[in-house]
Amino acid sequence: MKKILVTTDLSSSSKAAMRFAIQLASQCDIALTFLHVSHIPRPTTWTEAAYTAHEKSEIGAKREALDHFVEAVYKSRNTDPFDYSCVIKNSPFTDSTILDYATDHDFDYICISTHGAGLLDKLFGTTTSNLINQSKIPVIIVPGHYRSTKLTNVLYASDLTRLDELIRVVDFARPVSAAVRLLHFSEPLEPIIDPDIIRVAVQKQTDYPVAVQLTPRHVVKTLTEDIEGAMNAHKPSVLIMFTTQQEGFFSQLFMSGNSIDYSFLTTVPLLVFSKA
Repeated sequence: MKKILVTTDLSSSSKAAMRFAIQLASQCDIALTFLHVSHIPRPTTWTEAAYTAHEKSEIGAKREALDHFVEAVYKSRNTDPFDYSCVIKNSPFTDSTILDYATDHDFDYICISTHGAGLLDKLFGTTTSNLINQSKIPVIIVPGHYRSTKLTNVLYASDLTRLDELIRVVDFARPVSAAVRLLHFSEPLEPIIDPDIIRVAVQKQTDYPVAVQLTPRHVVKTLTEDIEGAMNAHKPSVLIMFTTQQEGFFSQLFMSGNSIDYSFLTTVPLLVFSKA
């Protein structure tokens, strides 16, 4: 059974990741764990015993709050709770705590909400961008305004350097019977690629049906705008990308300057795999 670690700070916007994970779990066999990381400070004058008692009490209260928070999200979706658990971790280091917990417990995905639009830090927030740059576990970034809808198709933006990435794309798509479209934008000076050659190469990687779309870059548009146009045309349930974490195609897309418009991501969950 696949396992997803869903992070929440108990804010309204963090419900987006929860809604996405619950929807995904309703379509296939997935166990969910809802994780809330909270720092319980220790006054310097307290003894170890006094702090331990206080910490236990605070964790108990936060666990009760998390339980109610999760139950409310299930109730708002008219969905009966199924295979899930709730975890509270006391730590001032949110990013590393999430990563360590996900790694130690062999999660298949980390799911986190994000807010707004603009530059990478504004769009993703520090925690999310750090997860993208550091996690070897795939990260699902869900825009804060996401509303649950059945997952029916995924758009895989590829630089065509490693078609074996399709194995992981299909591993995500197959359990929910989602259609897969491979999208590649060729650069102006890039040699013309015969789509049939790519289709044959794709068939050697997977028996799952994959549509192939090779499109020249628009000369006056950013790569972001090109992908935005493709998403408007195909309306994917999830956009999938691979990153070498600050290098390569993903870096081109998100680190190419302040003028890039990231607003296209506000309605589409993004699944990021590490190329490593």
